[in-house]
Amino acid sequence: MTAAETREPRAGVAPGALRRLLPPARRFLANRKRALAALAGWSLVESVQTFLGGYCIAQALDRGFLAGDTEAGLLWLSAAAVSILVAAPVVLGVFAQLTHLVEPLRDALVTRAVSRSLRNAVAAPGRTDGTAVSRLTQQTEIARDSFAGLVLTLRSFAFTAAGALAGLFTLAPEFLLIVLPPLVLGMALFAATLRPMATAQNRFLDADEALTHHSGAVRAALRDIVACGIQTEAERRGSRLISDAEEASRSLARWAAVRTLALGVGGQLPVILLLVATPWLLSRNVTAGALIGALTYLVQALLPALHTLMTALGAAGTRLVVVLDRFVRDTSGTASSVGPVADTPVKRADSTTAVDVRSVRLAYGPRARPVLDGLDLSVRTGEHIAVVGPSGIGKSTLVGVVAGMLTPDRGTVHLAGRPVTGRPADELAPLRVLTPQEAYVFTATVRENLTAFRPGAPTEDIEAVADALCLGPLIRRLGGIDADVTPSALSQGERQLLCLGRAHLSPAPLLLLDEATCHLDPAAEAHAERALARRPGTLIVVAHRLSSALRADRVLVLDGTRAEFGSHPELLTRSELYRDLVGHWQEDR
Repeated sequence: MTAAETREPRAGVAPGALRRLLPPARRFLANRKRALAALAGWSLVESVQTFLGGYCIAQALDRGFLAGDTEAGLLWLSAAAVSILVAAPVVLGVFAQLTHLVEPLRDALVTRAVSRSLRNAVAAPGRTDGTAVSRLTQQTEIARDSFAGLVLTLRSFAFTAAGALAGLFTLAPEFLLIVLPPLVLGMALFAATLRPMATAQNRFLDADEALTHHSGAVRAALRDIVACGIQTEAERRGSRLISDAEEASRSLARWAAVRTLALGVGGQLPVILLLVATPWLLSRNVTAGALIGALTYLVQALLPALHTLMTALGAAGTRLVVVLDRFVRDTSGTASSVGPVADTPVKRADSTTAVDVRSVRLAYGPRARPVLDGLDLSVRTGEHIAVVGPSGIGKSTLVGVVAGMLTPDRGTVHLAGRPVTGRPADELAPLRVLTPQEAYVFTATVRENLTAFRPGAPTEDIEAVADALCLGPLIRRLGGIDADVTPSALSQGERQLLCLGRAHLSPAPLLLLDEATCHLDPAAEAHAERALARRPGTLIVVAHRLSSALRADRVLVLDGTRAEFGSHPELLTRSELYRDLVGHWQEDR
């Protein structure tokens, strides 16, 4: 069964998001001028500290050591040390004022979430707002943390740069002629990459999914292709998709190179230019101490601040805009003056634990290298988790351990607080359902296949599951819900759809999908995963397409040595393997 090809909205900033967010952002900041002024005051002290760092070193050389006055040189170095020591109270002051910006934002988002949920409850008393918990907890905390990080980073860069540039001007105005042009050019280059990088990443993922879909279709229909003599057309179509994927990959790589160039131009080129211009500077009576002081400003202040700024804007900035945009839009995508609504999964996690894995180690043999080693994993009830990693890294092994089909050599596994190891299959069946890649459909009626895990399920429940997973066309083709099924007459995708319906209908609170949608096209897979995520309970998906990771609440990345667990934006910033898997080129930090 094949659904029409549609594309998932990708991670990135929607074109109208910034336009929607600017008016409420201006109002929010305008109402907190006192906190902004106090934050600027503390930051000004930090700027003075930056200024003194390079200036005192320059004076220690020119007026002290190079002039033969060791005592004066030590006094200037002592002044630099004192300026460093005052950093602690400055940091305390900055964080004290930061709370006056961050906590009101969190309170405002919570208020909007509650208002929206109450309005929905009044408008549709029988309808459950499944995203309310996520907005009140996870999304507000993401916005709060991202906003705090951006404020700290932007503030630090602005005042650090101001202190460093003031110091360079004080030492010798000629320094600004060397430092400012590459610094401004580097920042302009970086700003120019933000939107194209998001667009290029989306193109790459779309092209990758289209190629995967074509490959699967060709593999399934290989005999028909040969029999009909259309090998050339299939090859031409595949070659075109490969070219599209290659071009998208190159586009993404080109913009990643521009971002790397931006950091080099803004942060490292000034140092090179300063060294190259040293003879000219000396001819203009710039002292050796001033040169060392200028290098201190560049290496210890400007370059680290610029590095941090680019990292934060590229990751936390995008995450903040995406989350806040969900709060200012209603379900139709227009601005809402009362409350927010999220446009992603309708079911979210609560505070209880569905899966708890602690220090699990498993090897297939006494001398074999462990597939899992010291793995810890905690999944909250209601979460949608994707497991990704290279082939053979242990993804299927992990779901086998969680399902109780594999016994770990060491460690514990609990489902809903109950230990898994040693439990018989009949005790594990009510706790979880594992749907593997090879879908098993038996010779019986459609009803019997769908209700294998829930015998006697009412017809209306079966029909509801069929509607949720778009099984209607397949059931009608087979002759109805009580028609007999011949497994050999079904395609692999149709078998997987029936097995997904069987899992959906099961009363078990945990669903484990081990590449159970690999024979569906991307659109059908997306629809099935969304339907299973809306089902009450927890969903863990071993993903074979990266779009599954973009739909999940959190992603577990297995790389053979350690595991990374977090949201898609978080993993882009801290997992090199995950960046490689999603085609997100990023220079090593």
